[in-house]
Amino acid sequence: MTAVRSKCIKAVFNKQIKDTLKNKATLIQFVMFPMLAVIFTETIAKNQADMPNNYFAIMFATIYAGFVPMVTISSIISEEKEQHTLKMLMMANVKPGQYLVGIGSYVIILCALGSCVFGMIGGYVGLDFLKFLGIMLSGVLTSTLLGAAIGLFSKNQMTATAMVLPLAMIAAFLPMIAMFNEKFEKAARVLYTQQISYMINDPALESLTAERFLIIGINMAIFLIVFVIAYRRRSLS
Repeated sequence: MTAVRSKCIKAVFNKQIKDTLKNKATLIQFVMFPMLAVIFTETIAKNQADMPNNYFAIMFATIYAGFVPMVTISSIISEEKEQHTLKMLMMANVKPGQYLVGIGSYVIILCALGSCVFGMIGGYVGLDFLKFLGIMLSGVLTSTLLGAAIGLFSKNQMTATAMVLPLAMIAAFLPMIAMFNEKFEKAARVLYTQQISYMINDPALESLTAERFLIIGINMAIFLIVFVIAYRRRSLS
């Protein structure tokens, strides 16, 4: 039984990779922000004496964790619901949970690769690089849960886009605004992306406090509950 489940998950994962090779728009979402971070770092940060070299790596990494996985997975699920691809998968004995694990692992792995790029641009090495990657993946997983829930709630891709973009913009860009405005920073502290921003700015062990992980955990738990509700109401059919 476990072997069958693994084969189904692997089949969904491989299917999504093939779909990405056919649809370059999905791939662009994963590479756009790392490319922007490289360009801004090389053309601006390294030419400004008063600006840290990792300034744009940190800024775009937070945006990446909050925006890309949420928008991508909601788009994938809603599109395949609209095109009735999921019904064919179910007829092939692929369970909804297996489908979600396959799609979710695809999004998380590609986001992990992008996170590695941010880590290298930011100059993280050794243990700091691993901590950076772990922090980023906690944000990616949280965003993936919310994006999957939105995809399930949506009747079609247009509805999913209308729902996900405002939430993704808040999660991604509010920490950037908070860097320049104390009032926004106070409001943003309840968001997982704000805590990610704090920790990747200062990856020292003293910065990785229980309070910050608790806030991320609460965000994740809330999104998981929303996902379960969406799953029960809409399922994947």
